[in-house]
Amino acid sequence: MKIAIASDNQRDISAHFGRTLGFVIYTTDNGKVVSREYRENTFTGHSTHSDGHHNMHHTHNSIIEALRDCEVVISNGMGRRIYEDLINANIRPVITTETNVENALTLYLEGKLRDNPETCCPHHQH
Repeated sequence: MKIAIASDNQRDISAHFGRTLGFVIYTTDNGKVVSREYRENTFTGHSTHSDGHHNMHHTHNSIIEALRDCEVVISNGMGRRIYEDLINANIRPVITTETNVENALTLYLEGKLRDNPETCCPHHQH
């Protein structure tokens, strides 16, 4: 299983999924980490602030395709639309209050990481 965790610095979880500078991608097997990589976020205009943040007609296709090999994505926040788009793409989004990448991974693998979908940013909803 691959788990992507939004992070600007590979230690702390990003506050907003679409604006993160990258994703720490863990490959796990039977609850053990077998590999780790960092994937820079070059797939959203949010990350480069070039999409005109208030343009509500953008799609999430590029970020979903870039994370297609992941079964789970973890962030401290995201818009309602991307949360739902990830679910529709069979990628489980998790919005957590945990701020440390390694702690979040451990908690997720132990089945203890709480998802807080009610904290989605409503201004991203259509």
